[in-house]
Amino acid sequence: MSTPSQTVGPYLAIGLPWADGPTVVPEGTPGAVWIRGTVTDGAGDPVPDALIETWQADPGGRFDHPDDPRGRVEGFRGFGRCPTGSDGTYGILTLLPGVVPGSDGKDQAPHIDVSVFARGLLNRVVTRIYFPENAEANAADAVLNSVPEDRRDTLVATKTEDGYRFDVYLQGPGETVFLDV
Repeated sequence: MSTPSQTVGPYLAIGLPWADGPTVVPEGTPGAVWIRGTVTDGAGDPVPDALIETWQADPGGRFDHPDDPRGRVEGFRGFGRCPTGSDGTYGILTLLPGVVPGSDGKDQAPHIDVSVFARGLLNRVVTRIYFPENAEANAADAVLNSVPEDRRDTLVATKTEDGYRFDVYLQGPGETVFLDV
């Protein structure tokens, strides 16, 4: 007998967030920036019960993780988690990541890995945030170059006064490119 499928939400807003989840670094940290955006569904409506998770390297391109081949750097959590509000918005306070080595030996452009959990999804969807000021590194990034040129802009954040804006479109016009991981 098989068990019926279940989606990954909407319990997310109840069970997974924690108090400092949206602050990868404490407020007031020099160089800290906000990454804010809205998660919308295929009809263009905000998703009020989604969860955004981020994972990234520190500004030097290293991870606080024992599997970092260059050695573990401690003190930068690199992980954030933020539920969306009733208007579908989220915000993560962090530092901009550095260049990280790829598995092919070539550098990857600075980026933040993003997982989105939401009602109606059987599994999380995964994407990346790239930054517009890294145009040269972005042009050489293997993952970004694997995306059709006319869709790459869905992975590049927009600069704002206090950081960046990165909206996630789960379906429809302008749908965010999701990666098969």
